[in-house]
Amino acid sequence: MPTNKLNRGGINAGDPGMHRFIRRAFAKGMGYGDETIDKPIIGICNSKSELNHCNSHLGEIAEAVKRGVWQAGGFPLEFPTISVFEIFTDPTSMFYRNLMAMDAEEMIRNQPLEGVVLLCGCDKTIPAYLMAAASADIPALMVTGGPMLNGRWRGQDLGACTDCRRYWTEYRAGKMTDEEMRELEDSLIPSKGHCMVMGTASTMASMAEAMGMMLPGAAAIPAPYSARLRLAEASGRRIVSMIQEGLTPSRIITPDAIENAIRVCVAVGGSTNAVVHMPAIAGRLGLSLPLEQFDRLSRETPVIGNLRPAGKYQMEELHEAGGIPAIMKELEPLLRRDALTVTGKTVGENLSSVAKPEMWREIIKPLEEPIQREGGLAILRGNLAPDGAVIKHGAASPHLLQHRGRAVVFGSIQEMMAGVNDPDLDVTPDDILVMQNAGPVGGPGMPEAGYIPIPKKLLDLGIRDMVRISDARMSGTAFGTIVLHIAPEAAVGGPLAAVRTGDIIELDVPNRSLNLLVPDEEIQQRLLAWKAPAPHYQRGYGWLYLQHVQQADQGADFDFLTSGFMS
Repeated sequence: MPTNKLNRGGINAGDPGMHRFIRRAFAKGMGYGDETIDKPIIGICNSKSELNHCNSHLGEIAEAVKRGVWQAGGFPLEFPTISVFEIFTDPTSMFYRNLMAMDAEEMIRNQPLEGVVLLCGCDKTIPAYLMAAASADIPALMVTGGPMLNGRWRGQDLGACTDCRRYWTEYRAGKMTDEEMRELEDSLIPSKGHCMVMGTASTMASMAEAMGMMLPGAAAIPAPYSARLRLAEASGRRIVSMIQEGLTPSRIITPDAIENAIRVCVAVGGSTNAVVHMPAIAGRLGLSLPLEQFDRLSRETPVIGNLRPAGKYQMEELHEAGGIPAIMKELEPLLRRDALTVTGKTVGENLSSVAKPEMWREIIKPLEEPIQREGGLAILRGNLAPDGAVIKHGAASPHLLQHRGRAVVFGSIQEMMAGVNDPDLDVTPDDILVMQNAGPVGGPGMPEAGYIPIPKKLLDLGIRDMVRISDARMSGTAFGTIVLHIAPEAAVGGPLAAVRTGDIIELDVPNRSLNLLVPDEEIQQRLLAWKAPAPHYQRGYGWLYLQHVQQADQGADFDFLTSGFMS
């Protein structure tokens, strides 16, 4: 009798032989014969949803994966999980990232699968599936839906959602008409796929490829290209071989692989959200990923990808220039080349056949002539962020990277939304906007509210950037001098909760510090008088989330899902 998991019967069925018989009967009831149901069963874990633009086309990709599985002698069976999309999801898709990871892990672990192909696309679905794969630890590889094609409007390229924010700011300033905004609505999202700039979706896809969990070249192929379907088919063939080789995520997602992923992230000007997703992925395997590792690798790794929002080009051009393999070829002296990948080969072996992108130096700069000598991310600490904060200084205003200013404090997202449009708001361009209670607990779910809008009265004066700090996140498509992920957050009594309007804050990115210039005794007195905000939920998933979510520096995963829980 073949020994795939379907034929072994249920482990708790009481009578495994009978259960094996019933399983086979139900498989035949779906129209599959003996020659099919005796093959290795490959799960196609699919986050397709018509409520998720970035993942809405994954059905076509699933069919391509299945073709590859059949070709290699496997038995593909597709199954769904929940799908979360930042634009349509309240309070934020980050609130449901952990739930999606739990859903996928349980479905992978508890169905008769020999291996699994993970189909995802947008910013939270990629890390959720990587977290699930790490925990389930059966042979797995990822296929993303790919980036959109470039938008076009009046002769210029558009990038979602960097240009969403840029033009909305101009609209608030009275520089854009209603008619122009309607034209932009029709032009910003030109095709299927995720955002085509180096936002969080592109960043996490690039990191998944760099750490070896996707076939080389997978991250940058635009969603509408036939090459993406061919790659999906190749992934289907490859997963069958991975089963035979026993190649599981725990053999691939190693400290060396994580280092490679972080180097690629900072080299392409990747999203700050990587700093919260990667510790969650590492934590599922019991791997420590302190924030200082991001900072160290960013200091050592130059920016060579000329990609928006920090640069000029988008994913369509990056694919043409050779994609992430070309980036990694340029970074090769800095990479851990012995790290294993889903190809069954090491990073060094994969790169041996990759040529340097000599024809595409406007898109991928030489390592010796980078766009910036340091990577685009920096980790800050100080009495305002004892457990760390992050800034994407590669997309910030250079003159604001060392700045001392008066705090203008908003106690919540709701206060911020009301205040920034108030013509009587007491604010100057040199002030520092501060938003509290927008972290994992306070948000809830750490929403992408950290891109605090410039107050309307300053927009009217031509101001387009100022220092903004919060315990929230921001979209990877955003830009500006914005400090994020302050930990511990205000809603659990972190020092951010002690800031008052009028206090002086000092930001010093070169020296990696963020400090509230108030005596320690005063800060402690304020925190002793602090009262926790009322919880957002009293039941259900929301209650579970608030009880068990970790802080941003730990990845905002649930404490009971980390590898070291109760060990």
